Amino acid sequence: MVKVMASGVFDILHLGHLHYLEESKKLGDELIVVIATDKTVRKLKHEPITDEKIRLELVKSLKPVDDAVIGYEEDMYKIVEQIKPDIITLGFDQEHDEDRIISELSKRGLKTKVKRLPKFDADLNGTRKIIQKIIGWYDFQQKMDKIENRK
Repeated sequence: MVKVMASGVFDILHLGHLHYLEESKKLGDELIVVIATDKTVRKLKHEPITDEKIRLELVKSLKPVDDAVIGYEEDMYKIVEQIKPDIITLGFDQEHDEDRIISELSKRGLKTKVKRLPKFDADLNGTRKIIQKIIGWYDFQQKMDKIENRK
């Protein structure tokens, strides 16, 4: 049985996330997803919109996902040692160095393959794009309300 591990924030679920998880699942028999902790998200990306427990529950409910867990803050490889995946998939936009990951896994006695998945092109395939669209819509609505109030 081939065990695949994917990881990410999964803050506002979108089609890019689903594509990443579907493509990850195709590489093996079991897909386990590691959700970044709130503290990790704050440190590396932004203030999370939804907390880690909500993100975990949402990801667990997705069809390609066999299981999901919350990662560790101090040592990202600790969860890999526990899961012992055959393959780790990386999204095209994740800022991880494959060679560095392979080297660290090797030091820990793990012979895990690392595969970067290709970009998925779709409108609103990123959390930041979704947030920008919401802000744009809100700004537009505010301007329209001001015009209406002047009449």
